[in-house]
Amino acid sequence: MTATERAAVRLSRVTRLFDGLAAVSQVWLRGWNGSGKTTLLRLIATAISPTFGGGSVLGFDLRTERSAIRARTDLLSHETRLYGDLTAAENLRFACSLYDIDPRLAGPALGRVGLEEVAAVRVARFSQGMRQRLALARCLMRGPALILLDEPYAALDGEARVVVDQLLAAAQAGGQTVVVASHEAPPAHLVDREVTMDGGRVITPAGVVPS
Repeated sequence: MTATERAAVRLSRVTRLFDGLAAVSQVWLRGWNGSGKTTLLRLIATAISPTFGGGSVLGFDLRTERSAIRARTDLLSHETRLYGDLTAAENLRFACSLYDIDPRLAGPALGRVGLEEVAAVRVARFSQGMRQRLALARCLMRGPALILLDEPYAALDGEARVVVDQLLAAAQAGGQTVVVASHEAPPAHLVDREVTMDGGRVITPAGVVPS
């Protein structure tokens, strides 16, 4: 996550309850599956609402200015939101039409993730790793101020991981904030700050839950 004078995300005692159980509680992202990382990202992206608490994202209120947050934020998760009947290039051009982006950017975006040779192939034939790369290309082509990545290295081979690292570095250099949720240790040169989650809470390195 890039270090800025003004925090991109501010949360105050944010809690999300599922069937009465706290999935994310009192948050003021490394963790194992089920630790609450995905729920936290979905809260920041306004895909779900907090049961209690609140905060701001990019200066917009998490509860009352959700549309403004969505316009400036992109969440990349296991659900890549790609259309299997469309080719890789067609998926990106469709995204261009949705977000008022120059469609001529689709080709270079495919090249940046190493998919230019399969631009005319339908996404239904793609592996999960290729889908992840295409979704990342769409995200970076859009250029959101805040990028939220949920397990971005899942299903990627070594070469694809290098591509992801390079693109994340470029996003940070361009002034974008990147939040990565993963159970893996992040590349040290890409991380300004790391926190650990367990049981829906942010914990300190010593394992103490902040009060």
